Amino acid sequence: MNRTEALKLVKPHLTEHRYVHTIGVTDTAVDLAEKYGADPQRTEIAAIFHDYAKFRPKEEMRQIIIDQSFNEDLLEYSSELWHAPVGAYLVRYEIGINDEEILNAIKYHTSGRPNMTLMEKCVFIADYIEPGRSFPGVDEVREVVQKDLDQAIALSLRNTVQFLMKKNQPIYPATFLTYNSIVKSFNT
Repeated sequence: MNRTEALKLVKPHLTEHRYVHTIGVTDTAVDLAEKYGADPQRTEIAAIFHDYAKFRPKEEMRQIIIDQSFNEDLLEYSSELWHAPVGAYLVRYEIGINDEEILNAIKYHTSGRPNMTLMEKCVFIADYIEPGRSFPGVDEVREVVQKDLDQAIALSLRNTVQFLMKKNQPIYPATFLTYNSIVKSFNT
């Protein structure tokens, strides 16, 4: 599947704003894949489909999480997290993509996970820094990612945790585990 075909499949599932975001994430992820050595074509497909389930009804996503025996602790946290694992599931069964690394890049693009692959890292951080994003700290992460992918991910996770803490929001445990995994890798 090429870029044009993939975008044609994803576009009906997104708002115009989210489609523009998806193009930004895709272009950013491909640039990072080329810079850091991930497969650019497969990274592109993962990035295109990363928000495939973003606008599915919450009840549909909740039911998929339960029916597919996903980690049900997801249901105790923000529904903003749900579209990532549900999206990976739907991309497999509605689009027919069976590449586990592509599916994992979709599945973990919101929380990350310990020991992410290069592709997963590229999609994760591209979602955070794509050109349409504008919030405190994003420009610093954009600068850092040009020098060190893992440092940029650690900084983005730190920013996310601090943001959620300031809003008294619960933090999904995988976010902490991802941060710890990245930071521990600096000292090995």
